[in-house]
Amino acid sequence: MIAKLQCVVVDCPDPLALARFYSAVLGWRVDADDSDPGWVWLTDPATRQRIAFQRVEGEYVPPRWPDPVHPQQMHLDFDVDTRADVERAQREVVALGATFLHDSGGRERGFVVFADPAGHPFCLCYGQQGVVPS
Repeated sequence: MIAKLQCVVVDCPDPLALARFYSAVLGWRVDADDSDPGWVWLTDPATRQRIAFQRVEGEYVPPRWPDPVHPQQMHLDFDVDTRADVERAQREVVALGATFLHDSGGRERGFVVFADPAGHPFCLCYGQQGVVPS
């Protein structure tokens, strides 16, 4: 095992509105941070499972399943413990066929973005385990 699934992230034009929709569907709690309106968590109070909603900058093109011209829009976040662990994990996922895209640069807490072999983005997040909105 390289990492643990942190959450699924859904791209959308209005994270708070979409989180409220899914909150009504699932009965989960919306955890919005006024300092970052582009990112909203939806948390299951019983299990602490989470879904994140991320604002797409620019023109949002909604998916039209199963139309490949308008594909589904989401990515996976995986947890590792520390920056050193993400550096080890980076070597492993690249060896499996991932492509490095971006490093947030955080020393204690952050994320590194990769594309899987089919081009889907995913993040290796570090220093975030146990950080669940209250």
